[in-house]
Amino acid sequence: MGLATPDTVKNLQTALHAKAKKSPTYRFYTLYDKVSRLDVLWAAYQQCRRHGGAAGVDHQTFKDIDSNGVEPWLGELAEMLRAKTYRPAAVRRVHIPKPGQPGRTRPLGIPTVADRVVMTAVVWVLGPIFEADFQPEQYAYRPQRSALDAVRQVHGLLNTGYTEVVDADLSGYFDTIPHRELMRSVARRISDKSVLHLIKMWLEAPVEEVDGRGNRHRSTPNRDTKRGCPQGAPISPLLSNLYMRRFVLGWKVLGHEQRLQARMVNYADDLVICCRGSADAALAVMRQMMDRLRLTINEAKTHICRIPQESFDFLGYTVGRCYSTKTGRPYIGTRPSERKIKQLCGTIHDLTTRRWLWMEEEAQVRRLNEALGGWANYFCLGAASPAYRRVTQHVRKRLRQWLCKKHRVRSRRYTRYADARLHQEFGLMNLERRKRNFSCANA
Repeated sequence: MGLATPDTVKNLQTALHAKAKKSPTYRFYTLYDKVSRLDVLWAAYQQCRRHGGAAGVDHQTFKDIDSNGVEPWLGELAEMLRAKTYRPAAVRRVHIPKPGQPGRTRPLGIPTVADRVVMTAVVWVLGPIFEADFQPEQYAYRPQRSALDAVRQVHGLLNTGYTEVVDADLSGYFDTIPHRELMRSVARRISDKSVLHLIKMWLEAPVEEVDGRGNRHRSTPNRDTKRGCPQGAPISPLLSNLYMRRFVLGWKVLGHEQRLQARMVNYADDLVICCRGSADAALAVMRQMMDRLRLTINEAKTHICRIPQESFDFLGYTVGRCYSTKTGRPYIGTRPSERKIKQLCGTIHDLTTRRWLWMEEEAQVRRLNEALGGWANYFCLGAASPAYRRVTQHVRKRLRQWLCKKHRVRSRRYTRYADARLHQEFGLMNLERRKRNFSCANA
């Protein structure tokens, strides 16, 4: 089989989506057999392999599976599913640092490769069904939609009079989704008990952590509290979107959008409500609805922002008053947030410390360009020019210092490694020139 998604899988997804779109109340009752199909499992395996990731509690990696043969491994997994003897393993939990928040971490669940493949197969089958139901205000984890689309939508609302904003923050959204209500949302469309059982097993899977002494400890927090959808599992984005749909749809069905003239934009657990002078009422209603959904609002981070006097951060962008670099006139726009600029500068600093002096110049510049390019590809909206300038000046300085340390140059550092040489000879990306390729980056 090739790496491309088999046509049979694409046809299956198209048929499921068409049926769900045509019949909004239809419940699908024969899906489990499709999850265990070899072509679906193959497509799921290829997607998981492209994403990579660490091994789970069984220490099995994609390299191990490839060396022993993918097709026999998938055949065994398919047989376990058909015989209904498949049981998910514990999820390996690690704590990763929160960007820009020293000392703070967030938990990340790492399922085994086998569990990731089965979860992805379920997403391949269920995703097209629920995609027919997701609301236009939801932008996360959906085809043909992105975080940049969500930022553009917020910007468009602000420029059409929705200038009072409820900037909402949910406390541990993924970890607090109630299982009973979530399963009801799934069962509204899915009546296949075997598929529902798979999802329930994943929600209640035990967690394994390793303490500072190397000892393993297992616990069942999700099963005990009947809450939580572990971040890091392939099924989590779909389930989190599905539960957030309750709030987004309820906001409109209950008439709050029209009555309060309040439009929302949602990306995973990031939520803003743009209003025409009714933000206080919108915040009060949101609190009531979130309470009914058994979700917790982080009151310390949830606030009302009035544009253009104030600004707020959304998906890495600061939204509010900007100034044209040509005329100096103010306008409502977007720019990369200060936190994201400092975060990239911190990454550049870490990549150019003494510990990397052993690297060749070409490899080092390639690493820096990857960081710069990935950041600039995302931060290409609005008044990005000042941020590009700051980042470019910082990376020039750090690379120049790194080269001097590597070659033990103590004097005339600037003349030896002038800006032009860093870009032309060493190939360092110049964001100040790159901005010209993004018309939306010019203020």
